Amino acid sequence: MMIKLCLFGYGKMGKIIDGLSSKEGFTTHYIVARKEDFLVEKLLECDVAIDFSTPESAFENIVHCIKSKIPIVSGTTGWLDKIDEAKKLLGESPHSAFLYGSNFSIGANLFFMVNKYLGTLMKDQPYNLSLTEIHHTTKLDSPSGTAISIANDLLALNSNKLKWVNQETTNTDEIGIISKREHDVKGTHVVTYDNEVDSISIEHKAKSREGFALGALKAAAWLKDKQGYFTVQDFIAETLKQENKNI
Repeated sequence: MMIKLCLFGYGKMGKIIDGLSSKEGFTTHYIVARKEDFLVEKLLECDVAIDFSTPESAFENIVHCIKSKIPIVSGTTGWLDKIDEAKKLLGESPHSAFLYGSNFSIGANLFFMVNKYLGTLMKDQPYNLSLTEIHHTTKLDSPSGTAISIANDLLALNSNKLKWVNQETTNTDEIGIISKREHDVKGTHVVTYDNEVDSISIEHKAKSREGFALGALKAAAWLKDKQGYFTVQDFIAETLKQENKNI
């Protein structure tokens, strides 16, 4: 039986998700392209929702789903100042599920794992640490949600770094995130360790948005019968574990 999908947002990502949904066992039952399109009765007909809307709409969409007990996957960034409110509401609403990810690409999440491993090796080494993210000119938030996730992972590993800043920095207790906007770049992230002797970099470059869309659909299928709050890393870890069992 096809999974009935509610899709919040019908921009570039929404259209790609819609186009790929049937191949992944979904039928796009309801599209909320604009805030005025929302009808709770239509949402209640769906099995799961995916949100790739706008920073201004995402939180409200998530609240609608939690209250309606419709599992929701959100890949929208720029609204995370309210994520604790969403988690609190989730805790007050049994039988609801919410999964957030700044990046649903399987490759990008493997990059996160490599970043953590390299960060562990480099935390006491005499290198300056910086991060560059490049996206398309229509991206609304800066730095990207993925860049923030990468930087926060590094902050958790390195007690000498106190915060990230969205600019180049010479302060040794900061991680500088350099944001660039270029025409039709799908998403590039580079972590660089540099000193006078040498330089070490790791990079993830997205070639198309299909990787993000497929990851979001797979995460939605995974979330459909779950309860509680999850991250895309929870989904990736369980998926990799299952795949390794099958080898």
